[in-house]
Amino acid sequence: MNIGRINKSPRLSGAVIYNGTIFFSGQVSTNRKLDIRGQTLEVLSKIDELLMASGSDRSRLLSAQIWLKDIDRDFTAMNDVWTNWLPEGAAPARATVEARLASKDVLVEIMVIAATSA
Repeated sequence: MNIGRINKSPRLSGAVIYNGTIFFSGQVSTNRKLDIRGQTLEVLSKIDELLMASGSDRSRLLSAQIWLKDIDRDFTAMNDVWTNWLPEGAAPARATVEARLASKDVLVEIMVIAATSA
């Protein structure tokens, strides 16, 4: 079976497609001046772009991992944005944890796994 790679670089691929499953890299906000709501919206927009590029959509999400810089402060606001973004009845399996992220101004990182539409 072929392995497809989207937005590949020497360090990582934005998504890897294999056997009907799409594995996405963790996505972070480009505009680090945004609050948690803004960063979450931007990250979800990036995920939408990768889903489209890989022939899938939000309704095909299987799993999500979410890392928050400050879970006590940001969980509720991030969750509001996340819940509004998901199609009704299509919530993936999910874990959310607090973590020391790659940069001090990154508030959220999200990684998903989805099924292809084919």
